[in-house]
Amino acid sequence: MELLFRDDAYLAACDATVTAVTPEGLCFDRTVFYPEGGGQPGDIGRLIRGDGSVVDLQEARKSAEGDEVLHPVGEGAALPEVGETVRLEIDWARRYRHMRTHSCLHLLCAAVSGDVTGGQVGEGRGRLDFNLPDGPPDKEQLAETLNRLMAEDHPIRPRWITDAELAAQPDLVRTLSVKPPSGSGRVRLLEIEGVDLQPCGGTHVRRTGEIGRIEVGKIENKGRQNRRINLRLVDL
Repeated sequence: MELLFRDDAYLAACDATVTAVTPEGLCFDRTVFYPEGGGQPGDIGRLIRGDGSVVDLQEARKSAEGDEVLHPVGEGAALPEVGETVRLEIDWARRYRHMRTHSCLHLLCAAVSGDVTGGQVGEGRGRLDFNLPDGPPDKEQLAETLNRLMAEDHPIRPRWITDAELAAQPDLVRTLSVKPPSGSGRVRLLEIEGVDLQPCGGTHVRRTGEIGRIEVGKIENKGRQNRRINLRLVDL
């Protein structure tokens, strides 16, 4: 399966051929739908058949083997057949909010010194959990730092390194709860130029300026040294 979102997160639609129809969902030879993973929700959207009929697609997810993206459909939907060519369209507004939030969380990761123990990307809201032995950062100073990084409009781009290169640079892995996939020979990194570099398979904006202004919400105590920092996009 060709995962088009890996190379172009702004691609909102594509033509695809049905390769499997299963109780868990439809599979295609290619897709623009990001499957749930790494704290980012899967895309939702629709499928348009050749006769113009529409099938709503629910939140995409990975197959049990991890090598396919499953596209669940609503109960009672008229399913396409294997070999049929269809049009796939994601809910772009929802995806773009995920992209802006996810990119902002990478900036948060760069702005806070501490191992990341968990996180979640939402529609305009997100959070990261940090192991912070010295206590939480100041909310106002953190918000000022993040909004400055957005205003500086740093380029954001993916790049790839080999498994061996990642193994030689363990400090690149900041998230303790989500290990980057290895074994395929290469690992995808997300680089925010001059700010952050770490493994990530999610979808992101092209520049930090696209994120817009943010507010730092409640910083919650989730354990002896664990602190949850919540963020919100000001303009959705």
